[in-house]
Amino acid sequence: MIEKNYNLDIEEQEILDSFNCGEWVSKGENLQKYKEAATNTFTKTHNVNFSMNEKDFKSMQMKAIEEGMSYQTLLSNIVHKYLTGQLKKTG
Repeated sequence: MIEKNYNLDIEEQEILDSFNCGEWVSKGENLQKYKEAATNTFTKTHNVNFSMNEKDFKSMQMKAIEEGMSYQTLLSNIVHKYLTGQLKKTG
């Protein structure tokens, strides 16, 4: 059951009430497609190659060891955080 935590108009409230009464049933259309998309979201499917200077590479390896992960995982985490806005530029 979905709670009424929003300011809904009359039509939206009627739809919510209808849903909460069990009047809506999933037909399962495209269910497998959506399951696969959700699974693939967290599946590593691409490799990326790039060059960096030796000093940065060694620093990255040391940081990864401190964090208890491989440097590849560290880089992947940094990129993910940057792209999702969790990693911000300071200064």
